[in-house]
Amino acid sequence: MKKRMMEASRIVAFQKYMKQEERSEATLEKYTRDVRRFVEYLCDRPLDKASVVQYKNALIKEYAVASANSMLAALNAFFRFQGWNDLCVKQFRVQREAYCSENKELTREEYLRLLQAARDTKGDKLALLLETICGTGIRVSELKFITVEAVKRGEALVSCKGKNRRVFLVSVLRKKLLRYIARESLTTGSVFVSGRGCPIGRTAVWREMKRLCERAGVSSSKVFPHNLRHLFARTFYRLENDIAKLADILGHASINTTRVYIVSTGTEHRRKMESMRLVI
Repeated sequence: MKKRMMEASRIVAFQKYMKQEERSEATLEKYTRDVRRFVEYLCDRPLDKASVVQYKNALIKEYAVASANSMLAALNAFFRFQGWNDLCVKQFRVQREAYCSENKELTREEYLRLLQAARDTKGDKLALLLETICGTGIRVSELKFITVEAVKRGEALVSCKGKNRRVFLVSVLRKKLLRYIARESLTTGSVFVSGRGCPIGRTAVWREMKRLCERAGVSSSKVFPHNLRHLFARTFYRLENDIAKLADILGHASINTTRVYIVSTGTEHRRKMESMRLVI
């Protein structure tokens, strides 16, 4: 049997395949990074099932289960692309939690403090960007679809992972965006752009948000773009109590994914249990 090797050319071919499959840039970047992490671990070890299992066991000692599973998913995808199905490993089983930690989820009050900190330090642009993500529930990678044309229409057509969906801009947000567009003399294309005129990226947004933590008095563990999407989801669900509709709005293919977004905190869970009054 020919000896298997993790050559750079195989990784490049895998990248091209993911592009052909219309995977997002964020997914392409992450999968490539995860495969290269395995290559670094492998070093002089033979590329066989035993080494992959050893790598799996090493991951769980260093990372949370969800993170380890995401890395294994990337590696399995690479192996399947190469036709090395026998190297694929099972992901760690996860027990779905009834509630989430208060240390992870951003509250409405903390979000408002972040907005104020953004206005105080960076002006309206960063605050408006945060309001756009939180007010629509879009992914940070989908900000590029908030264009001058979309704002004028009052809705954006978002394309992600081979699916298209309409995202409505509420009237207050639309008015704010129109004022910003006029002030910046924007005529076409993405509203939120970098100094070079390119749509602002996920890393830049993440970095700017982290700088607000101390001034806003919010734990850095709660401050990242995707938590704004979670806050939108929880707020919408409390109003509508319709998980199927929420899944469509968020662009989820499975309701099981949406369930993760609407899990209540331990404090809420405890309060609901107290209200049951089953212990007299």
